[in-house]
Amino acid sequence: MVSQFCDAYSGHGSTRKRMGFAIGKRSTALTAVCMLVTLLAVGCTSTGTFPQTSGTQVDLSKKNFRIVKANAMGTSSGFKLFCFIPFTAPTYSEAMSDLYQKAGLTEGRAQTLTNVTQERSSLYLLLFSIPKLTIRADVIEFTE
Repeated sequence: MVSQFCDAYSGHGSTRKRMGFAIGKRSTALTAVCMLVTLLAVGCTSTGTFPQTSGTQVDLSKKNFRIVKANAMGTSSGFKLFCFIPFTAPTYSEAMSDLYQKAGLTEGRAQTLTNVTQERSSLYLLLFSIPKLTIRADVIEFTE
């Protein structure tokens, strides 16, 4: 009823329909832009290195060792506000402590880490990011 009154009063019934179609296009375009901005604002990165942690020479070509645990992993996470203001940063010592705990290394035994790799990754969200440090290694024990 109100619609008929407005159409009759303005005398532009067909213009109103065209405006509704234009508003629908604007709404769809705005939604598409918002989705694009969201997709561009969210992401993740990852880098990896092979750090040298020891200067000891050991010949692993002989059968003088056994693998205790393959691909043991330790992690440390942090938090950054607006993706650049760090509140807590992932630390190497925390990741190594986690690795030792999960690998079950014990003092007094001839165990060591081999094939140690370090990977840094980050999850980027709209207002914050979560950096993560992951250290992977194989645990071996010498038998001789």
